[in-house]
Order: sequence, then C-alpha cells, then structure tokens
Amino acid sequence: MKLNKKDILKALETISVAGEGKNMVESGAVKNVVTFADEVIVDITLSTPALHIKKRAEADIVKTIQEKINADAKVQVNIKVEAPAQKQNPNLIKGKPIPGIQNIVAVASGKGGVGKSTVTANLAVTLSKMGFKVGILDADIYGPSIPIMFDVAMEKPLSVKVDGKSKMKPIENYGVKILSIGFFTKPDQAVIWRGPMAAKALNQLIFDADWGELDFLLVDLPPGTGDIHLSIMQSLPLTGSVVVSTPQNVALADARKGVAMFQQENIQVPVLGIIENMAYFTPEELPENKYYIFGKEGAKNLAEDLDIPFLGGVPLVQSIRESGDVGRPAALQTATPTEEAFEQVTKNVVEQTVRRNENLPPTEAIKITTMAGCSAVKK
Repeated sequence: MKLNKKDILKALETISVAGEGKNMVESGAVKNVVTFADEVIVDITLSTPALHIKKRAEADIVKTIQEKINADAKVQVNIKVEAPAQKQNPNLIKGKPIPGIQNIVAVASGKGGVGKSTVTANLAVTLSKMGFKVGILDADIYGPSIPIMFDVAMEKPLSVKVDGKSKMKPIENYGVKILSIGFFTKPDQAVIWRGPMAAKALNQLIFDADWGELDFLLVDLPPGTGDIHLSIMQSLPLTGSVVVSTPQNVALADARKGVAMFQQENIQVPVLGIIENMAYFTPEELPENKYYIFGKEGAKNLAEDLDIPFLGGVPLVQSIRESGDVGRPAALQTATPTEEAFEQVTKNVVEQTVRRNENLPPTEAIKITTMAGCSAVKK
C-alpha cells in the first residue's frame, strides 16, 4: 500500500507533544513529511531537549503510522530541538555568582523525612569520587544534619584572609567542602530565628566563605516551600534543582508543590529531575526480592506526569541510615548495590546539568520584596 502524505498528516493530528497542549501538526512541530512507497520520513522540531520527550514523540509517530496507515511502513523520524528564546522577566535581576563555582544545584523536598539530606550527602560523595570538585551548603537552618552525616559535627570553620578580606574556610571531609549553621550552634541548641535573621546567616555562609574552585555546589534546602527557599533563590543564580521524594502519595503531593515552586513564572529555576528515595526494600537473605513498602514507582510516574526527567531510584537499605548516623555516607562503600544506585542517580544529575547548560541561558536570581502565594514581586 502506497503511503499518502495527507493521510499521514491526519494521523499525526492524533498525537500531542508533551508540554505543547496542541497536536503536533497544529503546534507546528511537524515540519515535513516525505513518502516513498512503503517508507515515510517525518521531520519534527521540539522545543525541549529532554530525552524522554524526544523518545516518546518518536515512538508515538512510528506507532500511529503503523497502526492507522500501514502496519508494514518503514518510519524514520528526524528530531531537531529549537528551544524558544526565554522572555526577559522584568522581575528578575542578574544573580550574584560566587567566583570559581561552576554549577549551583538546589536539592529540595516537598516534605520532611524523605531522605533529602541523605541523598545530598551521597550525591556529593559520588560526584567527588567521579573527580569533580564539590561543596555542600547546608541551608536547613532549623535542622542542619550534614555535619553529622560527614562526621564533622564538632568542627569549627577557621578564618582565612582572601584578598585582604576575612573569609570562612569550609570544613572538608571525603573530598567535599561543607558549611552549615550547625557548625556555629551547640548540639542541644534550637535555632529560633525569624526569616530575615535566617536569611542574613545564609548570606554569610554563601558569600563570606572561601569556597575556592568548585564544579558543583549542592544546596541542601529545608523541607517545604518557604522563606529559606526564597532567600536562597534571591541570593544565588541556581543552575538547577533536584526534588527528592518517596513513592507514597502523601510525599508525592508535596513533591509536586516543590516542583511547582521552582517553575513559578517569577522564579524560573530549571528542574533537573526527581529522585525517588526508599524506592523498594530488598532483604539481605532474599537479594532477588523487591518489596515496595511505600508504593511502586510513584516518583517516576510523577516525573512523567510533569514532563521532567526521572533521575533514578535509591533503595531502602539499612546501611544507608547507619552510614549517615556514623558520619560516613553509604556511597563511599565500594561494589555494593547502594553505591551503584547513587552512581547512576549522580550520572543522571550530571547529564541533565550538562544538557541544561547547553540549551538554556544562565538562571537569574529573583528579587522579592514580599511574598503571597509565591506571586508578589517588586514591579
């Protein structure tokens, strides 16, 4: 059966490109269709470089043509990515970058207890093992846990002179530089600060520190979407963000809000993807079994719903908790399933960071004066 261009275009009208809101013909994604007997070539242009969206578009085109037109058709799909120029938001100002730091990635979670700080610590260690220069800014002012996870809770940053100015020297362990409010408080001391005071402390940790040369600065944010998050995004031009969630519905509902915060028109921080923590449990005596205690692939499904990358899953393993408690992140262990899981997740974070830098302009810090539902900014 000879293929007809008109029939093919009609079939392609049944396909929607993720995030476009229109079918791929109406949206202009289909640029050209060429037919040769039982062969068809479809040229399309997408506005997003996300690999999963490109793969989905290609698979949908092949499936639709073979199902609706000719089951034996040989289909070739050529995909070109043309990211639209970002409109300059008048509410954004140029961020104040930290000299020497290449990428600043915020690690967030919609709710507490999902293992955000544990994931941050192990991402940092894995990046360091890969040869990157890494730092962690523990921005969880009211519940800093990074010092404990790196066995440096009793350390105090020293003061060093840099270009005639006094700077804090981050504490370093396992190849990771760390600054946290936990270094300046006693273990039994609660930090009872209002927003402006917390923001001032954060600014000191950020800009009064001698971070040196870093490939990645990971910012461990507190749970939720609040004042500290806005202070960080106001102070720093974040390269991107990562959201951590468990697979259960309660956590996913808050993770969705966390993603929405970064995607707000007045914020516009690229979301590199979602990490699923406590994805499944495998007993030591039954290494082939997987038990989905908190639900199966909930974070993966959420990532697909929101059209953002899924960065991978980390299993629920007792040694991960024990390693954090004794101050030696689990990713330091070699030849273990835990190391492999964190290595895969970290590779995906690096890959998405590279793609983000290749396809999007630098993120700008936001200038916020008041906040009501994440929408009030200085005009």
